[in-house]
Amino acid sequence: MLNWSQCLEVERSPLTVSGNWVFRGTRVPVSALFQNLEDGASVENFLAWFSGVTREQVAAVLAFTEKSLLAAEAV
Repeated sequence: MLNWSQCLEVERSPLTVSGNWVFRGTRVPVSALFQNLEDGASVENFLAWFSGVTREQVAAVLAFTEKSLLAAEAV
């Protein structure tokens, strides 16, 4: 499980999207990015479909995920 509290581009509030992690300043769940990518969408598609999310946010989330997974593998 990733510790999203260490990623500056996401936030969580019990009053927003049932407390799920969302891209900061939006109501778009981080999980929507991964679900769309898993379903074959590109980052470009995702950005077009979720206009409140920035390319920088997506890049930061993907980089954070990669770094976290690599660190977990090293343990």
